[in-house]
Amino acid sequence: MNESLEKYFKQLFEPIYLPIKIIDESGKIVFANQAFVLQWEYTLPELKEYSVFTDAELKGNGIINSIRETFRSKGYCFVENYTDSLLKSKGITIPIYRTKLFYSFLEGKNYIVFLHEDQTEIYLAEEEVKKARDANKEAERLKNTFLNVLSHELRTPLNIILGYSSLIRESMKDKLEEEDKVYLDNLHSGSERLFRSITQMLEFAQLEAGTYNMNYETSNLISIINNCINNITKEADNKKLEIKKQLKHESIYVDVDVQCLENAINNMLNNAVKFTRQGFVEIETNIIEERELVLCKIKDSGVGISTEYMDHLFRPFSQEDLNIGRNYEGNGLGLALSKRFIEKMGGSLLVDSIKGVGSTFTFTLPLSQNAVSKNKIKDSTPGAVSNKILMLDDSGESHDLIIAFLKKSHIVEAYSFRDFKLEHLRKQDFSVIMFDVNPGRWDQGLIICRDIKRIDPFKRPIIILSSEFVEEKIRNFYEAGADKFLVKPFSKYELVKALEEISNT
Repeated sequence: MNESLEKYFKQLFEPIYLPIKIIDESGKIVFANQAFVLQWEYTLPELKEYSVFTDAELKGNGIINSIRETFRSKGYCFVENYTDSLLKSKGITIPIYRTKLFYSFLEGKNYIVFLHEDQTEIYLAEEEVKKARDANKEAERLKNTFLNVLSHELRTPLNIILGYSSLIRESMKDKLEEEDKVYLDNLHSGSERLFRSITQMLEFAQLEAGTYNMNYETSNLISIINNCINNITKEADNKKLEIKKQLKHESIYVDVDVQCLENAINNMLNNAVKFTRQGFVEIETNIIEERELVLCKIKDSGVGISTEYMDHLFRPFSQEDLNIGRNYEGNGLGLALSKRFIEKMGGSLLVDSIKGVGSTFTFTLPLSQNAVSKNKIKDSTPGAVSNKILMLDDSGESHDLIIAFLKKSHIVEAYSFRDFKLEHLRKQDFSVIMFDVNPGRWDQGLIICRDIKRIDPFKRPIIILSSEFVEEKIRNFYEAGADKFLVKPFSKYELVKALEEISNT
């Protein structure tokens, strides 16, 4: 190679910090920059007898074929994990090189330029990222397993405790001494508080992990609000608070996840009652036509919120001060969940409050875009007027409680999964199919649900009872044909409400 060409290569490639060598058509190295010499530890005179075409390592890993193809095509290519006999002879850990080969024609001769880029740190970083991602997936799996086990092991016994304590309170209210009533009330209220805390913590964990799935349906907001008001009426009466309703429309339809919206409104109403010693709680709705929004305000004459605390109000596990924590029960998750639920449904939640005067929580939701009529025609299939329920209960835990809840209105005929046969569906004397699904028999329960929906000649509604709380898994049952899904623990009111709803569809 003449001096002018060598000078040209030196001016072009010497400043580059990446190792570069150039070969001619015989495979001889005609130029190597300083970065190459430092990395390979060979000077150009020491390589005068070396040819890439006789390099055993390059032959073994197929790189010679890439070199010949680059000469032939007069183009370029990339070689991953480049190594040769020169690097192997050093007896060190070879860096991970990604090498670009590109053709060059100068002064009537053909050359190939080798540009070696050390990818070792990138590769190691990618491996660390992969390990971290795998570890995160495993942690996520363990967390979900823990939440599922925790949900089942706590919700199922809580369902029994809450169910029977409510029945005992109702049936024994005129027979118990006042002291015994206090004991029973404390048992029931303590169980409800534990259930609320567990439910909120599980829901918040799902929201933070991004695994909480919404099941949207077109629903009447006014009906949802009235149901939520019913839940606080007794406590408000005990505190002699006035419940005011300013509901200007009989029906306002929104596309929402009903359970999420009920949870959000219940949290705000419960707070309004809890933090109001005297006065009122008011619920007001209005429609903003030009923006296609419904606006709902929940006002109270309670203790109010200080200006300094406003920025922290919707943070999880936060309470204004220690006195609030001592005087009022709660885990500080209610409002954080309410805000997240409403925002996931396309709405917003704001608060206006004066310390010592009261608070106003205002949320908006988009109006439903469905223009279809919400009037439904009742199914007149045989058996629709029966008050008999066919129940599948493999564990036997729910059967007795359901009978106790419905003893004045329904007859319950129960079977275990093992004893149940699809021939039982030919009976016309029951109107509802209900079964308790243990998370350990989830797939079997889905199969049975699909078979019932497919085979039942009278297309009777199906109610699922379970401690499972993951929305995606609940949706599996709705997709399999279930009409209602009640998460344990549920109250007698919720069960009766579910039966009324499916009877009106």
